[in-house]
Amino acid sequence: METAPPRVPVLLVHGIRASATMWRVQEEALRTAGHPVLAIDLPGHGQRMQEPFTVRAALAAIDAGVAALGGRVLLVGLSLGGYYAVAYAAEHPDRVAGLIAAGCSAEPRGVLLEGYRLLARTIHRLPDRGLWLHESMARLLLPAAGARDVLAGGAALDVMDSGLRATATLTPLASLAAYPGPIWLVNGALDHFRLNERRFLAACRNGQVLMVPGATHLSSLAQPERFTAILLRIAERVSSAA
Repeated sequence: METAPPRVPVLLVHGIRASATMWRVQEEALRTAGHPVLAIDLPGHGQRMQEPFTVRAALAAIDAGVAALGGRVLLVGLSLGGYYAVAYAAEHPDRVAGLIAAGCSAEPRGVLLEGYRLLARTIHRLPDRGLWLHESMARLLLPAAGARDVLAGGAALDVMDSGLRATATLTPLASLAAYPGPIWLVNGALDHFRLNERRFLAACRNGQVLMVPGATHLSSLAQPERFTAILLRIAERVSSAA
């Protein structure tokens, strides 16, 4: 009798100012499907809110998550987490069975990044450092359940400038080219971080673009059912290949 392949472990890496709690829906679905799964907090976020954010610290957090899952994973990162997932896969291809880089198909530098940093610094000067605005935008732009999930881990209000400054030193196109395994660029159809999508796809040795219909930047929260269906299909494919 033919047996099902072992389920690949899945490591989930959140976006900026969010935390591991944003992955609640995906964690539950993956566990139900039999996948070992772990969502981590990056430095400066969630339960690690007081830690400084640096490139090496972020990559070390991912490495610790990979080790906790047994040393070889399907690595999933969204937005900020996507850029660091890409960088980690390039450095440690033997530990990454497959890579999902969601909401990060734009070069993290130039006018886009500097404008984002300027806005972040301006918001941080508000009396509450932007807490009301952060919570209000989450409730306005996301379904109620998605807003609750992303806000459940707290708001990393002090990490924006250091996080963006560190991310500007990454080279995602070179990192995508360096990773030999399968890559899926998963983007919301309405995501402004699709700016360099074609260049990102061209950099991949074995890449594919998958669109989440109706989703904005935080596609896993804006369209959780559609994003999760894509994630489960990829996890099944990586499990079978392994």
